[in-house]
Amino acid sequence: MSEPEALRVLNDEIVNCFRCPRLVAWREEVGRVQRRAYRGEPYWSRPVPGFGDPDARLLIVGLAPGAHGANRTGRMFTGDRSGEFLYRALYENGFANQPESISREDGLVLQDAYITAPVRCVPPDNKPELSEILNCRPYLVRELEILKRVQVVVTLGGIGLNAYLSVLKDCGRITSRAAFRFGHGVEHRPCADGPVVLASYHPSQQNTATGKLTREMLRGIFARARELMR
Repeated sequence: MSEPEALRVLNDEIVNCFRCPRLVAWREEVGRVQRRAYRGEPYWSRPVPGFGDPDARLLIVGLAPGAHGANRTGRMFTGDRSGEFLYRALYENGFANQPESISREDGLVLQDAYITAPVRCVPPDNKPELSEILNCRPYLVRELEILKRVQVVVTLGGIGLNAYLSVLKDCGRITSRAAFRFGHGVEHRPCADGPVVLASYHPSQQNTATGKLTREMLRGIFARARELMR
């Protein structure tokens, strides 16, 4: 099975997942109540699959869908402020064909990059429970098996880093996560024959509105990822 076909099969499974009752109830509740700015719009309110280039050398690991972003639009980092920061940084480094993403039909194409998350349903207060992360982990494992050309993994936030390292630990690639600290711009090479891991603050509104993460800082992360790929 080719990589594109394998990803299509996997993403179909993800979209039809009901493993976590709390998340199922919350994603549907968000779609029923809606935010005033999007009142009357159809909400996706289902698990959000990964998105991007099946031949990607860059893998981006986030956290979970935003309540009125990906949970509304059905695509990672689409339709909210986090996506405004992320896709502009990707565009400015040649990983996307346009600097913004507002819907699944807006023509956005990722080039040499793929975006995923350790949790596929929007969690209350953006805080998934450990059991929910574990329920979703097999999907991330399968993505890593399919995306064979990945050379750099950018993890957005501490949960993204821990999720990726946990997969490596479960697969026996590393013995412990303790040696791999989180910090913006920190680089790790957990496995001699595996991708470089580049950590970044998550482009959440909490981080961007306070200046903890600026456009220049995020642009620099993907510029560095481009250097590491070469």
